[in-house]
Amino acid sequence: MGRVSTNDCLLTIPEPNLFQAKGHLRWDGRLTDQQERVSRDLMASYAKRENRLIWAVTGAGKTEMLFPLIDHALQRQGRVAILTPRVDVVLELAPRLEQAFDCPIQVLYGQHGSRYRYSQLVLATTHQALRFYRAFDLLIIDEVDAFPFRGDGALAYAVLRAQKNQASVVYLTATPTAVLKRLVKQKRLAQSYLPQRFHRGLLPQIQVRRIGNWRKQPPKKLLKAVQFWIGQQNPFLVFVPRVNDLARVFDYLQRFQTINGATVHAADPDRAEKVRDLRSGVYRYLITTTILERGVTLPALEVVILGADDAVFSIAALVQIAGRVGRSQEHPDGLVLALVQEPTFKLRAARQQIADLNSRVKQMGAIPTDSQEDEI
Repeated sequence: MGRVSTNDCLLTIPEPNLFQAKGHLRWDGRLTDQQERVSRDLMASYAKRENRLIWAVTGAGKTEMLFPLIDHALQRQGRVAILTPRVDVVLELAPRLEQAFDCPIQVLYGQHGSRYRYSQLVLATTHQALRFYRAFDLLIIDEVDAFPFRGDGALAYAVLRAQKNQASVVYLTATPTAVLKRLVKQKRLAQSYLPQRFHRGLLPQIQVRRIGNWRKQPPKKLLKAVQFWIGQQNPFLVFVPRVNDLARVFDYLQRFQTINGATVHAADPDRAEKVRDLRSGVYRYLITTTILERGVTLPALEVVILGADDAVFSIAALVQIAGRVGRSQEHPDGLVLALVQEPTFKLRAARQQIADLNSRVKQMGAIPTDSQEDEI
């Protein structure tokens, strides 16, 4: 919103809902039985104007599950906002929503240059909720456990004020917080649970390998994995704990002259462009901090977590990183390689969480996936 002082006067007007009562969905895909069940739950919650948590594994197709609900609200002249903490997720979702719906979509985030226009469907970062007061009949908050939304009382308050007095809020996450779980247990928040990916494959398990001090010399296991992926022509991400690790690891990979890559972090002004170049094939890899743990969907993507024993990698971050892999039906498997000096409790807990999810999926008759563990 720019600089705001006590001399500024902020005005609001009542939401008029001046929209045509018609459908806008042109997506012709089909939901799985499990996705359809969740979609029906969402419709029921919207009818009762209750809030609902969607706890779904990464790659479950959460966005597509929302399409019938969004269209249902639009048909009834409701105003809809989809909010997410990360700009990367906004940039990922915008073209998918524009392709799925034929109504104007207002996209809002801090660096967005276009002027605001009144629209029925809004896609924005959670900070942009500060612009609205009692505006939305349906609020969808994606990646609700992610920084900066998690633990930020101001953003939670902004979301509360942006919704109408009679509204429905949908919380989406693959790694719910203890607070959300407690609200569900207390029956103060409805929940739908989906441990299965849309292609019925498993969430890739994190493969942990011990290495020496990787900040002194390039780990052989990293170089071997990169060499293998070059042969497979697969794109990959290398996660590192700190911004000052980026240049060092980039130097390690300069020995591979046949592929191009780059480094990226939260304050990188070219972050969005670099992610686009990875998707288009200009880059074969990105070396990144945890900023890309969410919002990156790419077929056949592989992952290395270098220094995965560092405290910066939370259990949720490790599970989210694993969820970058195996997201497409054509490539439902892949490698998540964690290189550590010593395994940590967080790594064990993340592996256990993935194992529990996969165990439930197997009970549902999922298709088993192959592993590259023996090849790397």
